[in-house]
Amino acid sequence: MKDILDYSLLAHNTFGIDARCHRFLEFATVEEAQQVADILKQTDLPFIIIGEGSNLLLTRDYEGIVVHSAIHGSRVVEDTEQAADSIYVEYGSGVVWDDVVAESVNNGWHGAENLSLIPGEVGASAVQNIGAYGAEAKDLIIRVEAVEIATGNIVTLSNDECQYAYRQSRFKHEWKNKYLVTHVVYRFSRNYSPDLDYGNIRHALEAKGIGGTPSPQQLRQTIIEIREAKLPDPKVTGNAGSFFMNPIVGRDVYEHLASQYENMPHYVVDADHIKIPAGWMIEQCGWKGKSLGRAGVHDKQALVLVNRGGATGNEVVALYKRIIEDVKAKFGIEIHPEVNVI
Repeated sequence: MKDILDYSLLAHNTFGIDARCHRFLEFATVEEAQQVADILKQTDLPFIIIGEGSNLLLTRDYEGIVVHSAIHGSRVVEDTEQAADSIYVEYGSGVVWDDVVAESVNNGWHGAENLSLIPGEVGASAVQNIGAYGAEAKDLIIRVEAVEIATGNIVTLSNDECQYAYRQSRFKHEWKNKYLVTHVVYRFSRNYSPDLDYGNIRHALEAKGIGGTPSPQQLRQTIIEIREAKLPDPKVTGNAGSFFMNPIVGRDVYEHLASQYENMPHYVVDADHIKIPAGWMIEQCGWKGKSLGRAGVHDKQALVLVNRGGATGNEVVALYKRIIEDVKAKFGIEIHPEVNVI
């Protein structure tokens, strides 16, 4: 177990903010997670649990404890309710998410292709319910294994118990800082049935001369290329990927706006609710490619806020608050950060 005082978090946040924490704890086994839980239970200091830091904006040094999982590895697990066309695989919470997708595609396990190149780690996939191109982690998660901080007990939490919704789970609300996630079990399908109808997937495939049904490898590579074209490499330009959640509005709100904005992009959630891309609204407000101080909006995807170089967390906060104000003034819709601001 790592236990380090006055620790730099520069390598633990993709925004590239050079902040420090009072104490850094990292566990590499379930037993070490139980040791960390015991420390947290006995301290009066605040604490946060992070993954790769790809969903984190630090605005200051953190005068508390930062906890990180370094549990790696994977194994196929058996389940009495497992269908013949499925395979259940358990991953350590510290495994990089895209490594999960790569392994699943290489092994003929399907369902995660559209989630290629999403930054973060396995533990965060269960907390955030990561999603892209019509797919979400909740569609794959069978159960989450964790250590309860208050007791040190090992618990198993079912998909239903986690109450997943768009970018939401109980881990972000009433379960916040209650558990240390150690493993996640995903269900993949042995049958390949790709979803090509979200965003510009089909167009991108056709542009590459791929007609009909692409192979899983072709689909994964195309998703990667789409994301790389829109999202800056955090190793070069600090960012946290999509900064805002796409708002879901009532059909009446959508129809009112659609009457004013021809060809407004949208996605039907259900009969009464429509999702409107926040990036499109931000672009309509003139923010795409613009900056406020050393923080800016990416010139290829307005949903992404970037560190132009040396930006502080507070500069990013000032920018995102201005954007929220402008979107609210123009569309009457309040958008919310997907990123955790500390």
